[in-house]
Amino acid sequence: MIGEFVYGIRTLLRGFGTWRRRPGLMALGLVPGLIAAVVLLAGLVPLALSLAPISDAITPFADGWIPAWRSVFRAAVGIVIFAAALALASAVFSALALAIGDPFYQRIWRAVEADLGDAPPSDGGGFWMAVGEGLRLVLLGILIAIFVLLLGLVPLVGGILAAVGGVVLSGRMLARELTQRAFDARELTPADRAVLFRGNRARVLGFGVATQLCFLIPGGAVAVMPAAVAGATTLARTMLERTPLPQQTPLQPAPPQSAPPQPAQPQPAQPQSAPPAPPAPPAPPAPGSVSAPLPPPAGSGHV
Repeated sequence: MIGEFVYGIRTLLRGFGTWRRRPGLMALGLVPGLIAAVVLLAGLVPLALSLAPISDAITPFADGWIPAWRSVFRAAVGIVIFAAALALASAVFSALALAIGDPFYQRIWRAVEADLGDAPPSDGGGFWMAVGEGLRLVLLGILIAIFVLLLGLVPLVGGILAAVGGVVLSGRMLARELTQRAFDARELTPADRAVLFRGNRARVLGFGVATQLCFLIPGGAVAVMPAAVAGATTLARTMLERTPLPQQTPLQPAPPQSAPPQPAQPQPAQPQSAPPAPPAPPAPPAPGSVSAPLPPPAGSGHV
């Protein structure tokens, strides 16, 4: 399992190797990440500067505590809030970057597929599919943020659990999202994708955690996003090679249908048989026979 986790990290490093082969194309992939980062920083920076007042406002019950305990508790609350915000920001950043930079990331994906060989003919979706995936990613990010906040309520270890849980869950979500294009291009069903992710949990988690940790570095999300797209393409290919998909059940031939009754065809008229010939007259008796009377002589008076 550890080896598979490390393999996932190495897959992200292979994505960075795409810079050496396709520098111009990877540089174009920085543009959408930069735009998405500017939008998110406009919300994260004010939040980070306001953590202390926010923590004080949501924990009024701690006003009477010992100052040292109160400071530690409210600092932990601030960490939990920021961890949840980072989990949500990671999802929002990925959604914005993928939607804005779909043409750029599609070219990166196609280039990596061509380098690996046997590229699928489909393009893996278009702009509106990227928008739909982005909205789904934001919803997942909200759920993860709520879960991280709940983890933060655990006494003593809540802050640590929230930070670790946020990185793990966000990383797993990123890995699954970034591999979708390769699977869409191959028209894999949700059942097939579930089989692939179930058979490569540690590998997917290693790739996702490494990507998420890079995203947490200031400016890292912008620099890592093109490499993450390239690495996710390689990850999807290795998942397909490592985990065989169940063969689809062949369609059973339909039973032969009985032919519909054909209308009775008119039979050709049979030529009517000729009337029976009249019986032939009996043969004349042989001369000297006594069985047949002799005809009367001509001119006799017998009637």
